[in-house]
Amino acid sequence: MNHTAWKYPALLLVGVGISNLGAWVYFIALNLIILDRTSSAFAVSLLYMLVPVASLITSLWSGSLITSLWSGSLIDRVDKRKLMMVLDLSRALFIALLPFIDSLFFIYTVVFLINVGSSLFESTSMIYMTKLVSKGNRQRFNALKNFIQSCGFILGPTIAGLLFIMGSPSLAIHINAAALAISALILFFLPALEKELTFAQAEQLSLQMIISDWKETLRFTSQHRYITLVYSLFCVMMIFMSGLDSLEASFATLVLGFSESTYGFLVSIAGTGIILGSVVNATCSKWLSLRFLIGFGAVITPIGYLLFATSDNFIVASVGFFLLTFALSFANTGFLSFYQNNVPVSLMGRFSGVINVAESLLIILLTATIGFLAEAFSIRATYIIFSIGFLLIGLLTIPIVFNRSKQNLYVQTIEEESKVS
Repeated sequence: MNHTAWKYPALLLVGVGISNLGAWVYFIALNLIILDRTSSAFAVSLLYMLVPVASLITSLWSGSLITSLWSGSLIDRVDKRKLMMVLDLSRALFIALLPFIDSLFFIYTVVFLINVGSSLFESTSMIYMTKLVSKGNRQRFNALKNFIQSCGFILGPTIAGLLFIMGSPSLAIHINAAALAISALILFFLPALEKELTFAQAEQLSLQMIISDWKETLRFTSQHRYITLVYSLFCVMMIFMSGLDSLEASFATLVLGFSESTYGFLVSIAGTGIILGSVVNATCSKWLSLRFLIGFGAVITPIGYLLFATSDNFIVASVGFFLLTFALSFANTGFLSFYQNNVPVSLMGRFSGVINVAESLLIILLTATIGFLAEAFSIRATYIIFSIGFLLIGLLTIPIVFNRSKQNLYVQTIEEESKVS
């Protein structure tokens, strides 16, 4: 390994790790604060709905404008490093204010703004990472990034559980604000990779250009329907997971009767599953095909949700949590690798942006439906029914991804197009 080439990527990974760790502490704490104030599963579901709403709004902008700049049509308009720093500091400020807000409406408003910042940060960081890390090092960088995020998945809830015992959810939220401030400080030491646009170049950023970008993306999706179908199946998985996750805290505390610290420990067990799954994927990548990764993850993940939904004690619930996150690491690796292998780099941001608009709308719809049904009828019954629906989608994925001839055809097609371009 060239240690010089990894100097800045390693620093970026540290920043990502700290930010991700704080995010888990913050979101679990916020779930419990809302649940404590309202005792309403629907009120907690609204928190999850704010994520896709923010993603939808930013996808309509960043998915078209920023990623079109990255594709090479124009020189980048903003310094991505500076933008990420501003977004980190802004989110840190908003998060620090949350415990002092009494109005539920203003809490949701601030959370929405935080989610907008997070969505913009994700889009911006994707571009910055791609530019910062050389092509030969990207696969390893992404593997390390996934592992670090998995560690945050387990350490964040564990820290949250300890903070709940020692202090309160408000303390956990302030810890996250500090983590984002540290992340911004780390970004300060990374190199600036973009040039500023001149006034004449900035005038080229028009609605017509954005519409043209969207047309190009839609043309790609219609010409490569198999790629779009497989990626869309992954988005459907995320839709079901977002909807079911919105009931997670309510189910664990109101139905199973777990304490806040027990719930934090339960989520940390889920973190163990995704870390172990990430390790297996990293060490056995030579022997695990993409079809197996996608198929295994798509079926076993909803089985884990179903096991959790039918549990009546901590042991069964923890087994379900572990299983779903262990399998999810396989699905994430398989779908992401398929996406990288089949979608041209110059089109990746816009391709995912267009599909994410539909994904965000469906997440909002499904989460609202699940929250309403849980409030009107039964949390457990709602959780079980939608877990079964999730499993049916997973079973549908198996024959699609194992259609080897069609999959190989599209991989070859994209490789040939990349050579031409």
